Amino acid sequence: MTATPIDQATLDTAVALLREAGERTLRWFRSIDLQVERKGDGTPVTAADRDAERFLRERLAEAFPEDAVLGEEEPPTTGTSGRRWILDPIDGTKAFTCGVPLYSNLLALEDEHGVAVGVVNLPALGETVWAGRGLGCWTERGPARVSDHPGLSGAYVMSSSFSHWPPDTVRRLDAAGAVLRTWGDGYGYALVATGRAAAMVDPVVAPYDVGPMPVLLAEAGGRFTDLTGEVTIEGGSGVATNGHLHGALLEVLQHR
Repeated sequence: MTATPIDQATLDTAVALLREAGERTLRWFRSIDLQVERKGDGTPVTAADRDAERFLRERLAEAFPEDAVLGEEEPPTTGTSGRRWILDPIDGTKAFTCGVPLYSNLLALEDEHGVAVGVVNLPALGETVWAGRGLGCWTERGPARVSDHPGLSGAYVMSSSFSHWPPDTVRRLDAAGAVLRTWGDGYGYALVATGRAAAMVDPVVAPYDVGPMPVLLAEAGGRFTDLTGEVTIEGGSGVATNGHLHGALLEVLQHR
């Protein structure tokens, strides 16, 4: 079955809601009153995370009452439409709690054909990158396209951190001439989709960490897969590239 384009109204609603959610997080950003708690897995969470997710869930329930929702901070809700919204209210909470403006808000819509809508919002930077299946990838400045960098040599490769990377992998990428940086989380994927970096790698992710990325990269002319090369947000990892170097990068990352 051929995947049909998503309607523009749904994409516009997703962008508007995520921007509003991001604006709400700025109330706590760099606030001296910000309190950081630890979840059961040791990761940080703040009132801003919880407020943004609650806001998005309430607005999505109003606009799309039959759709399911998966988020980071609250239990998933079921739906009857066969569609699912996937959200991360703050991707990069560690950056947020440190006053670093590279955190993002993520929102995606998945239907029977895969991810159909993807939005990455960077509220502290005043930037949003969004895409709809068949509608292209966009920023406030116009259409977004990946870079044309041909190979690993000289390619900027992002990651949220290198703590989950085998040391040999880092050495192999360095030997291939890649330039490694940790401008990661949703920001790293936004950099790839807009042509400012060649690749982004996340060895360990949950679906809500990478929900927007398959459609965002595809519509920008790039590729998104997990570490095995499958186009999925359920694989526990994420690799986004401009497409030209995807195979070469996976070969290095898969080397044992």
